[in-house]
Amino acid sequence: MGEKVVADGFGPSDRQQYRRKLQQCLAGLARLLAEKRFDRPRNLMGVEIELNLAGADGLPRMLNGPVLEKIASSDFQTELGMFNLEVNIAPHQLDGRVFDRLAEEIGTGIGYADRKAAELDAGVVMIGILPTLAQRDLVPENLSDNDRYTLLNDQILAARGEDFTLDIHGVERLLCTSESIVPEAACTSVQLHLQVTPARFAAVWNAAQAVSGVQIALGANAPFVFGRELWRESRPPLFMQATDTRPPELQSQGVRPRTWFGERWVDSVYDLFEENVRYFPALLPLCDEEDPLLVLDEGGVPRLQELVLHNGTVYRWNRPVYGWVDGVPHLRVENRVLPAGPTVTDVIANAAFYYGLVRSLADDPRPIWKRMTFQDAEANFDTACRHGIEAELRWPRSGRAGGIATLPAVRLVLDELLPLAAAGLDAWHIEPADRDFYLGVIEQRCLRRVNGASWQADTFHRALESGLDREAALAATTRRYRTLMLEGEPVHTWPVGID
Repeated sequence: MGEKVVADGFGPSDRQQYRRKLQQCLAGLARLLAEKRFDRPRNLMGVEIELNLAGADGLPRMLNGPVLEKIASSDFQTELGMFNLEVNIAPHQLDGRVFDRLAEEIGTGIGYADRKAAELDAGVVMIGILPTLAQRDLVPENLSDNDRYTLLNDQILAARGEDFTLDIHGVERLLCTSESIVPEAACTSVQLHLQVTPARFAAVWNAAQAVSGVQIALGANAPFVFGRELWRESRPPLFMQATDTRPPELQSQGVRPRTWFGERWVDSVYDLFEENVRYFPALLPLCDEEDPLLVLDEGGVPRLQELVLHNGTVYRWNRPVYGWVDGVPHLRVENRVLPAGPTVTDVIANAAFYYGLVRSLADDPRPIWKRMTFQDAEANFDTACRHGIEAELRWPRSGRAGGIATLPAVRLVLDELLPLAAAGLDAWHIEPADRDFYLGVIEQRCLRRVNGASWQADTFHRALESGLDREAALAATTRRYRTLMLEGEPVHTWPVGID
Protein backbone atom coordinates (compact mmCIF):
# COMPACT_ATOMS: atom_id res chain seq x y z
CA MET A 1 0.00 0.00 0.00
CA GLY A 2 3.01 2.30 -0.07
CA GLU A 3 2.70 3.32 -3.73
CA LYS A 4 0.19 5.67 -5.27
CA VAL A 5 -2.63 3.93 -7.12
CA VAL A 6 -4.95 5.50 -9.64
CA ALA A 7 -8.06 3.97 -11.15
CA ASP A 8 -11.32 5.11 -12.69
CA GLY A 9 -13.22 2.11 -11.34
CA PHE A 10 -13.14 -1.65 -11.57
CA GLY A 11 -15.30 -3.99 -13.60
CA PRO A 12 -16.02 -7.72 -13.34
CA SER A 13 -13.15 -8.60 -15.66
CA ASP A 14 -10.69 -6.66 -13.47
CA ARG A 15 -11.73 -8.66 -10.42
CA GLN A 16 -11.61 -11.97 -12.26
CA GLN A 17 -8.14 -11.23 -13.59
CA TYR A 18 -6.99 -10.13 -10.13
CA ARG A 19 -8.37 -13.33 -8.58
CA ARG A 20 -6.37 -15.37 -11.11
CA LYS A 21 -3.24 -13.38 -10.34
CA LEU A 22 -3.73 -13.92 -6.60
CA GLN A 23 -3.87 -17.66 -7.17
CA GLN A 24 -0.69 -17.44 -9.26
CA CYS A 25 0.97 -15.46 -6.46
CA LEU A 26 -0.05 -18.09 -3.90
CA ALA A 27 1.42 -20.80 -6.10
CA GLY A 28 4.57 -18.70 -6.46
CA LEU A 29 4.82 -18.28 -2.68
CA ALA A 30 4.43 -22.03 -2.22
CA ARG A 31 7.28 -22.65 -4.68
CA LEU A 32 9.53 -20.11 -3.01
CA LEU A 33 8.92 -21.82 0.33
CA ALA A 34 9.49 -25.30 -1.09
CA GLU A 35 12.68 -24.22 -2.88
CA LYS A 36 13.99 -22.42 0.24
CA ARG A 37 14.65 -19.21 -1.64
CA PHE A 38 14.25 -16.83 1.29
CA ASP A 39 16.85 -14.63 2.93
CA ARG A 40 19.13 -16.14 5.57
CA PRO A 41 18.61 -15.36 9.28
CA ARG A 42 19.62 -11.75 9.92
CA ASN A 43 17.87 -10.79 13.19
CA LEU A 44 16.55 -7.58 11.65
CA MET A 45 13.84 -5.48 13.28
CA GLY A 46 12.11 -2.25 12.31
CA VAL A 47 9.74 0.31 13.81
CA GLU A 48 7.03 2.56 12.36
CA ILE A 49 5.16 5.12 14.47
CA GLU A 50 1.99 6.98 13.49
CA LEU A 51 1.66 10.48 14.89
CA ASN A 52 -0.97 13.18 15.32
CA LEU A 53 -0.77 16.91 14.67
CA ALA A 54 -2.33 19.28 17.19
CA GLY A 55 -2.15 22.97 17.96
CA ALA A 56 -1.23 24.76 21.17
CA ASP A 57 -4.92 24.55 22.10
CA GLY A 58 -4.77 20.75 21.94
CA LEU A 59 -7.10 20.55 18.93
CA PRO A 60 -6.23 18.61 15.77
CA ARG A 61 -4.54 20.38 12.85
CA MET A 62 -5.22 19.25 9.26
CA LEU A 63 -1.74 20.12 8.05
CA ASN A 64 0.21 16.98 7.20
CA GLY A 65 0.95 18.11 3.64
CA PRO A 66 2.52 21.45 4.61
CA VAL A 67 4.27 19.91 7.63
CA LEU A 68 5.80 17.18 5.47
CA GLU A 69 7.08 19.85 3.08
CA LYS A 70 8.78 21.54 6.04
CA ILE A 71 10.23 18.24 7.33
CA ALA A 72 11.53 17.31 3.85
CA SER A 73 12.66 13.82 4.88
CA SER A 74 11.81 10.46 3.33
CA ASP A 75 11.62 9.03 6.87
CA PHE A 76 8.27 10.81 7.27
CA GLN A 77 5.20 10.26 5.12
CA THR A 78 1.46 10.77 5.06
CA GLU A 79 -1.08 8.60 6.79
CA LEU A 80 -4.82 8.36 6.17
CA GLY A 81 -5.95 11.60 7.83
CA MET A 82 -4.65 15.11 7.24
CA PHE A 83 -3.85 15.26 10.98
CA ASN A 84 -1.57 12.19 10.71
CA LEU A 85 2.10 11.57 9.96
CA GLU A 86 4.14 8.38 10.04
CA VAL A 87 7.83 8.03 10.82
CA ASN A 88 9.71 4.97 9.59
CA ILE A 89 12.94 3.88 11.25
CA ALA A 90 15.46 2.02 9.13
CA PRO A 91 15.92 -1.68 9.98
CA HIS A 92 18.33 -2.46 12.82
CA GLN A 93 20.18 -5.55 13.92
CA LEU A 94 18.49 -6.86 17.05
CA ASP A 95 21.48 -7.02 19.40
CA GLY A 96 23.79 -4.96 21.62
CA ARG A 97 22.54 -1.46 22.46
CA VAL A 98 19.91 -1.42 19.73
CA PHE A 99 17.17 -0.10 22.01
CA ASP A 100 19.17 2.90 23.16
CA ARG A 101 20.08 3.60 19.52
CA LEU A 102 16.43 3.39 18.53
CA ALA A 103 15.41 5.69 21.36
CA GLU A 104 17.94 8.28 20.22
CA GLU A 105 16.92 8.05 16.55
CA ILE A 106 13.19 8.20 17.25
CA GLY A 107 13.55 11.00 19.76
CA THR A 108 15.68 13.02 17.35
CA GLY A 109 13.26 12.45 14.49
CA ILE A 110 10.13 13.34 16.44
CA GLY A 111 11.82 16.39 17.96
CA TYR A 112 12.78 17.60 14.48
CA ALA A 113 9.27 17.00 13.14
CA ASP A 114 7.79 18.86 16.09
CA ARG A 115 10.02 21.87 15.51
CA LYS A 116 9.07 21.97 11.83
CA ALA A 117 5.38 21.62 12.68
CA ALA A 118 5.75 24.54 15.10
CA GLU A 119 6.56 26.78 12.14
CA LEU A 120 2.93 26.17 11.12
CA ASP A 121 1.50 26.57 14.63
CA ALA A 122 1.17 22.82 15.14
CA GLY A 123 2.96 20.12 17.10
CA VAL A 124 3.38 16.37 17.21
CA VAL A 125 1.40 14.20 19.64
CA MET A 126 2.31 10.52 19.98
CA ILE A 127 -0.88 8.91 21.33
CA GLY A 128 -3.29 6.09 20.48
CA ILE A 129 -6.27 8.38 19.71
CA LEU A 130 -6.13 12.17 20.04
CA PRO A 131 -8.70 12.94 22.79
CA THR A 132 -9.81 16.17 21.13
CA LEU A 133 -10.74 14.62 17.79
CA ALA A 134 -14.42 15.22 17.16
CA GLN A 135 -16.80 13.60 14.73
CA ARG A 136 -16.80 16.82 12.71
CA ASP A 137 -13.06 16.37 12.08
CA LEU A 138 -13.43 12.93 10.52
CA VAL A 139 -15.06 13.78 7.21
CA PRO A 140 -14.00 12.87 3.64
CA GLU A 141 -12.51 16.32 3.12
CA ASN A 142 -9.87 15.49 5.73
CA LEU A 143 -8.51 12.44 3.90
CA SER A 144 -4.86 12.96 3.05
CA ASP A 145 -4.17 14.16 -0.49
CA ASN A 146 -3.10 10.77 -1.82
CA ASP A 147 -4.83 8.79 -4.54
CA ARG A 148 -4.55 5.47 -2.71
CA TYR A 149 -6.54 6.72 0.27
CA THR A 150 -9.35 8.06 -1.91
CA LEU A 151 -9.48 4.84 -3.89
CA LEU A 152 -9.44 2.67 -0.77
CA ASN A 153 -12.22 4.76 0.78
CA ASP A 154 -14.35 4.46 -2.35
CA GLN A 155 -13.85 0.71 -2.62
CA ILE A 156 -14.63 -0.03 1.03
CA LEU A 157 -17.77 2.11 0.80
CA ALA A 158 -18.81 0.37 -2.42
CA ALA A 159 -18.30 -3.04 -0.82
CA ARG A 160 -20.34 -2.07 2.23
CA GLY A 161 -23.05 -0.26 0.31
CA GLU A 162 -24.04 2.06 3.17
CA ASP A 163 -22.61 4.39 5.83
CA PHE A 164 -20.52 2.93 8.63
CA THR A 165 -22.11 2.52 12.05
CA LEU A 166 -19.80 3.16 15.00
CA ASP A 167 -21.26 1.64 18.16
CA ILE A 168 -18.87 1.05 21.08
CA HIS A 169 -20.04 0.37 24.65
CA GLY A 170 -17.45 1.23 27.29
CA VAL A 171 -17.39 3.51 30.30
CA GLU A 172 -19.72 5.55 28.12
CA ARG A 173 -21.29 4.70 24.76
CA LEU A 174 -20.44 6.03 21.31
CA LEU A 175 -23.14 5.67 18.68
CA CYS A 176 -22.82 7.51 15.38
CA THR A 177 -22.44 6.99 11.65
CA SER A 178 -19.72 7.91 9.18
CA GLU A 179 -19.87 8.33 5.43
CA SER A 180 -16.17 7.47 4.98
CA ILE A 181 -13.32 5.44 6.47
CA VAL A 182 -11.71 8.57 7.94
CA PRO A 183 -12.50 7.50 11.56
CA GLU A 184 -9.86 4.81 10.97
CA ALA A 185 -7.32 7.65 10.87
CA ALA A 186 -8.03 8.37 14.53
CA CYS A 187 -6.19 5.13 15.40
CA THR A 188 -2.45 5.77 15.55
CA SER A 189 -0.17 2.87 16.33
CA VAL A 190 3.34 1.50 16.60
CA GLN A 191 4.27 -1.28 14.20
CA LEU A 192 7.09 -3.61 15.24
CA HIS A 193 8.66 -5.67 12.45
CA LEU A 194 10.76 -8.79 12.86
CA GLN A 195 12.36 -10.54 9.90
CA VAL A 196 12.15 -14.32 10.26
CA THR A 197 12.96 -17.40 8.23
CA PRO A 198 10.08 -19.51 6.87
CA ALA A 199 10.91 -22.24 9.38
CA ARG A 200 10.55 -19.78 12.27
CA PHE A 201 7.58 -17.84 11.00
CA ALA A 202 4.75 -19.90 12.50
CA ALA A 203 6.37 -20.05 15.95
CA VAL A 204 6.97 -16.28 16.02
CA TRP A 205 3.49 -15.41 14.70
CA ASN A 206 1.77 -17.78 17.13
CA ALA A 207 3.79 -16.37 20.02
CA ALA A 208 2.95 -12.81 18.96
CA GLN A 209 -0.75 -13.67 18.87
CA ALA A 210 -0.54 -15.27 22.31
CA VAL A 211 0.95 -12.13 23.91
CA SER A 212 -1.21 -9.54 22.13
CA GLY A 213 -3.53 -9.21 25.11
CA VAL A 214 -0.59 -8.69 27.45
CA GLN A 215 0.81 -6.01 25.14
CA ILE A 216 -2.49 -4.14 25.20
CA ALA A 217 -2.90 -4.43 28.97
CA LEU A 218 0.54 -2.86 29.49
CA GLY A 219 0.43 -0.32 26.66
CA ALA A 220 -3.20 0.83 26.37
CA ASN A 221 -3.28 4.51 25.45
CA ALA A 222 -6.59 5.27 23.71
CA PRO A 223 -9.48 5.70 26.19
CA PHE A 224 -11.33 8.49 24.33
CA VAL A 225 -13.15 8.53 20.99
CA PHE A 226 -15.01 11.64 19.83
CA GLY A 227 -15.12 12.96 23.39
CA ARG A 228 -16.51 9.74 24.89
CA GLU A 229 -14.64 7.60 27.40
CA LEU A 230 -14.87 4.07 26.01
CA TRP A 231 -12.43 1.16 26.33
CA ARG A 232 -8.94 1.61 27.75
CA GLU A 233 -7.67 0.75 24.25
CA SER A 234 -10.42 1.86 21.89
CA ARG A 235 -8.41 1.53 18.66
CA PRO A 236 -9.35 -2.09 17.87
CA PRO A 237 -13.15 -1.70 18.03
CA LEU A 238 -12.99 1.67 16.25
CA PHE A 239 -10.65 0.38 13.55
CA MET A 240 -12.76 -2.72 12.97
CA GLN A 241 -16.00 -0.76 12.63
CA ALA A 242 -14.45 2.01 10.52
CA THR A 243 -13.16 -0.49 7.92
CA ASP A 244 -16.02 -2.99 8.04
CA THR A 245 -17.10 -3.91 4.53
CA ARG A 246 -19.93 -6.08 5.90
CA PRO A 247 -23.47 -4.71 6.13
CA PRO A 248 -25.44 -6.02 9.14
CA GLU A 249 -26.78 -9.01 7.21
CA LEU A 250 -23.29 -10.33 6.47
CA GLN A 251 -22.20 -9.65 10.03
CA SER A 252 -25.08 -11.75 11.34
CA GLN A 253 -24.06 -14.56 8.97
CA GLY A 254 -20.60 -14.72 10.53
CA VAL A 255 -18.67 -13.29 7.58
CA ARG A 256 -15.21 -12.33 8.81
CA PRO A 257 -14.33 -8.63 9.26
CA ARG A 258 -11.28 -7.24 7.45
CA THR A 259 -9.86 -6.08 10.79
CA TRP A 260 -9.27 -9.50 12.23
CA PHE A 261 -7.54 -11.22 15.11
CA GLY A 262 -7.69 -14.52 13.26
CA GLU A 263 -9.22 -17.82 14.31
CA ARG A 264 -6.44 -20.42 14.65
CA TRP A 265 -2.77 -21.06 15.28
CA VAL A 266 -0.83 -21.60 12.06
CA ASP A 267 1.79 -24.05 10.80
CA SER A 268 3.21 -21.89 8.00
CA VAL A 269 3.18 -18.35 6.67
CA TYR A 270 1.36 -19.78 3.67
CA ASP A 271 -1.68 -20.41 5.88
CA LEU A 272 -2.19 -16.69 6.50
CA PHE A 273 -1.80 -15.56 2.89
CA GLU A 274 -4.09 -18.38 1.75
CA GLU A 275 -6.74 -17.34 4.30
CA ASN A 276 -6.54 -13.74 3.09
CA VAL A 277 -7.24 -14.84 -0.47
CA ARG A 278 -9.94 -17.33 0.48
CA TYR A 279 -11.92 -15.16 2.88
CA PHE A 280 -11.59 -11.58 1.62
CA PRO A 281 -12.67 -10.18 -1.78
CA ALA A 282 -10.26 -7.79 -3.44
CA LEU A 283 -10.67 -4.12 -2.57
CA LEU A 284 -8.03 -2.84 -4.99
CA PRO A 285 -7.90 -5.27 -7.96
CA LEU A 286 -4.88 -3.66 -9.61
CA CYS A 287 -2.87 -6.12 -11.67
CA ASP A 288 0.87 -5.95 -12.24
CA GLU A 289 2.43 -7.08 -15.51
CA GLU A 290 4.63 -9.64 -13.76
CA ASP A 291 3.89 -13.31 -14.32
CA PRO A 292 5.15 -14.75 -10.99
CA LEU A 293 5.34 -18.35 -12.16
CA LEU A 294 7.20 -17.42 -15.35
CA VAL A 295 9.67 -15.39 -13.29
CA LEU A 296 10.28 -18.46 -11.13
CA ASP A 297 10.65 -20.70 -14.19
CA GLU A 298 13.35 -18.35 -15.45
CA GLY A 299 15.24 -18.51 -12.16
CA GLY A 300 14.13 -15.12 -10.85
CA VAL A 301 12.26 -14.01 -7.75
CA PRO A 302 8.75 -12.56 -8.21
CA ARG A 303 7.57 -9.52 -6.29
CA LEU A 304 4.08 -11.04 -5.86
CA GLN A 305 2.59 -7.56 -6.14
CA GLU A 306 -1.06 -8.59 -6.12
CA LEU A 307 -0.60 -10.73 -3.01
CA VAL A 308 1.27 -7.93 -1.25
CA LEU A 309 -1.40 -5.36 -2.16
CA HIS A 310 -4.24 -7.63 -1.06
CA ASN A 311 -2.44 -8.41 2.20
CA GLY A 312 -2.32 -4.67 2.91
CA THR A 313 -6.13 -4.51 2.88
CA VAL A 314 -6.60 -7.26 5.48
CA TYR A 315 -5.92 -5.69 8.87
CA ARG A 316 -4.57 -8.46 11.06
CA TRP A 317 -3.14 -7.37 14.41
CA ASN A 318 -0.13 -9.55 13.62
CA ARG A 319 0.29 -9.39 9.88
CA PRO A 320 2.47 -11.57 7.63
CA VAL A 321 4.70 -9.54 5.31
CA TYR A 322 6.40 -10.70 2.13
CA GLY A 323 9.32 -8.39 1.28
CA TRP A 324 11.78 -8.16 -1.57
CA VAL A 325 15.17 -6.44 -1.33
CA ASP A 326 17.87 -6.57 -4.02
CA GLY A 327 16.29 -9.60 -5.62
CA VAL A 328 16.10 -11.60 -2.37
CA PRO A 329 12.72 -12.31 -0.73
CA HIS A 330 12.18 -12.28 3.00
CA LEU A 331 9.37 -12.70 5.53
CA ARG A 332 8.42 -10.49 8.45
CA VAL A 333 5.94 -10.59 11.29
CA GLU A 334 4.43 -7.11 11.64
CA ASN A 335 3.06 -6.56 15.13
CA ARG A 336 0.36 -3.85 14.89
CA VAL A 337 -1.10 -4.25 18.37
CA LEU A 338 0.32 -1.27 20.25
CA PRO A 339 -0.87 2.33 20.27
CA ALA A 340 1.62 5.13 19.77
CA GLY A 341 3.20 6.77 22.84
CA PRO A 342 3.14 7.97 25.47
CA THR A 343 6.90 8.71 25.27
CA VAL A 344 9.81 7.42 23.26
CA THR A 345 11.01 5.57 26.36
CA ASP A 346 7.62 3.88 26.71
CA VAL A 347 7.59 2.88 23.03
CA ILE A 348 11.05 1.33 23.30
CA ALA A 349 10.15 -0.42 26.57
CA ASN A 350 7.10 -1.94 24.86
CA ALA A 351 9.32 -3.04 21.97
CA ALA A 352 11.96 -4.59 24.22
CA PHE A 353 9.31 -6.51 26.16
CA TYR A 354 7.71 -7.75 22.93
CA TYR A 355 10.91 -8.86 21.18
CA GLY A 356 12.23 -10.56 24.31
CA LEU A 357 9.00 -12.33 25.19
CA VAL A 358 8.29 -13.52 21.65
CA ARG A 359 11.83 -14.91 21.38
CA SER A 360 11.44 -16.91 24.58
CA LEU A 361 7.99 -18.23 23.70
CA ALA A 362 9.00 -19.14 20.14
CA ASP A 363 12.01 -21.07 21.49
CA ASP A 364 10.06 -22.87 24.24
CA PRO A 365 10.02 -26.66 23.77
CA ARG A 366 6.49 -26.57 25.26
CA PRO A 367 4.96 -23.95 22.95
CA ILE A 368 2.39 -21.62 24.43
CA TRP A 369 0.07 -22.35 21.48
CA LYS A 370 0.02 -26.01 22.51
CA ARG A 371 -0.99 -25.09 26.08
CA MET A 372 -3.73 -22.48 25.49
CA THR A 373 -6.50 -22.25 22.95
CA PHE A 374 -6.59 -19.62 20.25
CA GLN A 375 -9.96 -18.56 21.66
CA ASP A 376 -8.27 -17.76 25.00
CA ALA A 377 -5.72 -15.58 23.18
CA GLU A 378 -8.52 -13.74 21.37
CA ALA A 379 -10.50 -13.32 24.59
CA ASN A 380 -7.40 -11.90 26.31
CA PHE A 381 -7.05 -9.35 23.52
CA ASP A 382 -10.65 -8.22 23.93
CA THR A 383 -10.45 -8.12 27.74
CA ALA A 384 -7.22 -6.12 27.69
CA CYS A 385 -8.68 -3.61 25.24
CA ARG A 386 -11.64 -3.09 27.56
CA HIS A 387 -9.79 -2.92 30.88
CA GLY A 388 -6.15 -2.08 30.14
CA ILE A 389 -3.75 -2.35 33.07
CA GLU A 390 -6.57 -3.69 35.28
CA ALA A 391 -7.34 -6.61 32.95
CA GLU A 392 -7.43 -10.21 34.14
CA LEU A 393 -6.10 -12.65 31.56
CA ARG A 394 -6.21 -16.39 30.98
CA TRP A 395 -2.80 -18.03 30.85
CA PRO A 396 -1.40 -21.57 31.16
CA ARG A 397 -0.31 -22.56 34.65
CA SER A 398 3.37 -23.27 35.04
CA GLY A 399 4.47 -26.74 36.03
CA ARG A 400 3.37 -30.16 34.95
CA ALA A 401 -0.21 -29.90 36.21
CA GLY A 402 -1.10 -27.61 33.34
CA GLY A 403 -4.49 -26.06 32.86
CA ILE A 404 -5.48 -22.41 32.45
CA ALA A 405 -5.67 -19.83 35.23
CA THR A 406 -7.22 -16.36 35.22
CA LEU A 407 -5.06 -13.77 36.95
CA PRO A 408 -4.34 -10.04 36.91
CA ALA A 409 -2.23 -9.02 33.93
CA VAL A 410 0.22 -7.17 36.18
CA ARG A 411 0.83 -10.29 38.29
CA LEU A 412 1.29 -12.42 35.17
CA VAL A 413 3.88 -9.97 33.85
CA LEU A 414 5.74 -9.50 37.13
CA ASP A 415 5.82 -13.15 38.15
CA GLU A 416 6.27 -14.94 34.84
CA LEU A 417 6.59 -12.87 31.68
CA LEU A 418 9.25 -10.33 32.64
CA PRO A 419 11.78 -13.10 33.37
CA LEU A 420 10.91 -14.70 30.04
CA ALA A 421 11.36 -11.36 28.26
CA ALA A 422 14.74 -10.89 29.94
CA ALA A 423 15.84 -14.37 28.84
CA GLY A 424 14.68 -13.62 25.30
CA LEU A 425 16.67 -10.38 25.19
CA ASP A 426 19.70 -12.30 26.40
CA ALA A 427 19.16 -14.74 23.53
CA TRP A 428 19.19 -11.74 21.15
CA HIS A 429 22.48 -10.65 22.80
CA ILE A 430 21.02 -7.38 24.03
CA GLU A 431 23.34 -5.53 26.41
CA PRO A 432 22.26 -6.01 30.05
CA ALA A 433 22.07 -2.23 30.56
CA ASP A 434 19.47 -1.89 27.79
CA ARG A 435 17.62 -5.00 28.95
CA ASP A 436 17.38 -3.91 32.58
CA PHE A 437 16.45 -0.29 31.89
CA TYR A 438 13.61 -0.91 29.45
CA LEU A 439 12.18 -3.95 31.20
CA GLY A 440 12.41 -1.90 34.39
CA VAL A 441 9.97 0.58 32.81
CA ILE A 442 7.51 -2.28 32.24
CA GLU A 443 8.02 -3.48 35.82
CA GLN A 444 7.26 -0.04 37.25
CA ARG A 445 4.13 0.28 35.12
CA CYS A 446 2.89 -2.97 36.64
CA LEU A 447 3.84 -2.05 40.21
CA ARG A 448 2.14 1.34 39.96
CA ARG A 449 -0.71 0.11 37.72
CA VAL A 450 -0.27 3.10 35.45
CA ASN A 451 -0.19 3.29 31.66
CA GLY A 452 -1.14 5.94 29.12
CA ALA A 453 -4.84 5.13 29.22
CA SER A 454 -5.12 5.22 33.01
CA TRP A 455 -3.19 8.51 33.14
CA GLN A 456 -5.43 10.09 30.48
CA ALA A 457 -8.63 8.98 32.19
CA ASP A 458 -7.49 10.04 35.68
CA THR A 459 -6.29 13.43 34.44
CA PHE A 460 -9.50 14.03 32.47
CA HIS A 461 -11.64 13.33 35.55
CA ARG A 462 -9.40 15.54 37.68
CA ALA A 463 -9.95 18.32 35.11
CA LEU A 464 -13.71 17.83 35.25
CA GLU A 465 -13.60 18.03 39.04
CA SER A 466 -11.77 21.36 38.75
CA GLY A 467 -14.81 22.82 37.01
CA LEU A 468 -13.94 22.46 33.32
CA ASP A 469 -16.58 21.26 30.90
CA ARG A 470 -16.00 18.09 28.88
CA GLU A 471 -14.40 19.70 25.81
CA ALA A 472 -12.16 21.94 27.88
CA ALA A 473 -11.12 18.99 30.08
CA LEU A 474 -10.20 16.90 27.03
CA ALA A 475 -8.21 19.80 25.56
CA ALA A 476 -6.42 20.43 28.87
CA THR A 477 -5.62 16.72 29.17
CA THR A 478 -4.20 16.71 25.64
CA ARG A 479 -2.04 19.78 26.25
CA ARG A 480 -0.66 18.33 29.49
CA TYR A 481 -0.04 14.98 27.79
CA ARG A 482 1.94 16.67 25.01
CA THR A 483 4.07 18.62 27.51
CA LEU A 484 4.96 15.46 29.42
CA MET A 485 5.47 13.48 26.20
CA LEU A 486 8.07 15.99 25.04
CA GLU A 487 9.81 15.98 28.44
CA GLY A 488 10.26 12.26 27.87
CA GLU A 489 9.97 10.67 31.32
CA PRO A 490 8.02 7.39 31.14
CA VAL A 491 4.29 7.55 31.81
CA HIS A 492 4.39 5.72 35.16
CA THR A 493 6.20 8.78 36.57
CA TRP A 494 3.70 11.36 35.30
CA PRO A 495 1.76 13.35 37.91
CA VAL A 496 -2.00 13.15 37.45
CA GLY A 497 -3.74 16.43 36.71
CA ILE A 498 -3.57 19.32 34.27
CA ASP A 499 -1.16 21.53 36.28
